[in-house]
Amino acid sequence: MDPERRSQWLRGVLDLCVLALLDAGDSYGYQLSQALESAGVGQVQGGTLYPVLLRLQRTGLVEAYWREGTAGPARKYYRITDAGRAAVTAGARDWQVFTGPVETLLREAVNR
Repeated sequence: MDPERRSQWLRGVLDLCVLALLDAGDSYGYQLSQALESAGVGQVQGGTLYPVLLRLQRTGLVEAYWREGTAGPARKYYRITDAGRAAVTAGARDWQVFTGPVETLLREAVNR
């Protein structure tokens, strides 16, 4: 896949992807980055991820807290709020409404 295209698409849905991961449980930045890559979304650098987390925090969709590490310094963890859960649910529905017709159009183009 074209990396530039992937990057453009990811910019539009990274907030939703991060919220979806946090809906499954609290996490910290590096762990979120690894989970995004494992899910096939691609590698997301800290310079991209941390501004997203800060924006989500400022808008009340996630909360941050510090957790002591067993083998090292404390880590900043993020947890989804009730508003974040509502946002990811609504965003997921909106994404499906948007991508459904796109998928149909592209499938028809490939099968011509």
